[in-house]
Formats: sequence, C-alpha cells, structure tokens
Amino acid sequence: MMDEITFQVARDEESGWLVASWDSPGDTGGITTQGEDLRDLQQQLAEAVAVHFDDGQAPRRIRLHFVSDPILVQA
Repeated sequence: MMDEITFQVARDEESGWLVASWDSPGDTGGITTQGEDLRDLQQQLAEAVAVHFDDGQAPRRIRLHFVSDPILVQA
C-alpha cells in the first residue's frame, strides 16, 4: 500500500480547467481527472483515487504538484 500519491497539475489552455495526472508505477495505468477550480479538482481526485485502488489500498495522502507557478504582473 502506498502512503502518498503525487499528481502533476496544470491548467488547460483552452478550457482554463485544472488537469491532474498520475502515472502508476510499472506502466500499469494511472489516473487523470480535471476540475473547474481547485475545490472541484480536489473532489474529483478523491473520487478517482477511491475508484482506482482496491478497498483499503488507497494512499492516505494526495499531493498536488503544480507544474507552473503563478505569475504576478505589475504595471
């Protein structure tokens, strides 16, 4: 059983939605899901992880790694 799973998160250029993906070790699939905002993405991730893993095998923590950092623009 894994203790933690890390998703790569990026914003889709066309829709503006957040897309999260994780590749399972050993090329055995993975999980990809999306959310309109961070709250929605968190809900989608929790559901996707619960469905992907067998009962009692889901990791306890889901880490989000944002691929791009926010940029502040000053006038």
